Amino acid sequence: MRPGFLTLLMIVLATPVFAQDDPLAEYVWLKRPLVIFADSENDPRFRLQMEMLAELPEELASRDVVVLTDTNPAEDGPLRQKLHPRDFMLILFSKDGKIALRKPTPWSVRELSASIDKMSIRQEELERE
Repeated sequence: MRPGFLTLLMIVLATPVFAQDDPLAEYVWLKRPLVIFADSENDPRFRLQMEMLAELPEELASRDVVVLTDTNPAEDGPLRQKLHPRDFMLILFSKDGKIALRKPTPWSVRELSASIDKMSIRQEELERE
């Protein structure tokens, strides 16, 4: 196998699965997107989730979490097309762009933090600090 071909193959295999028009692509290796879907801003689960996130924003910031919301299913934006949520849905991505957590109910910042802290990338970050 030619060395140039092997290098190209390694680059292709290491490229995240996000398409160019993917709104999450800008966060790969920089942030952990937390995407929250609901059918309305008035959904009690959505409101509860947002209240819980607001209680400990520094915990999320220290883990490089960026929160994205979509409460308009009629618009059928790129996140909805990619992730196919039903009703309320919470989806946490790791920094490598993979889905780390998908839940149909609100989660507290402590639960989210514990889940993030178990990720191998987060463990590496903590070792470097």
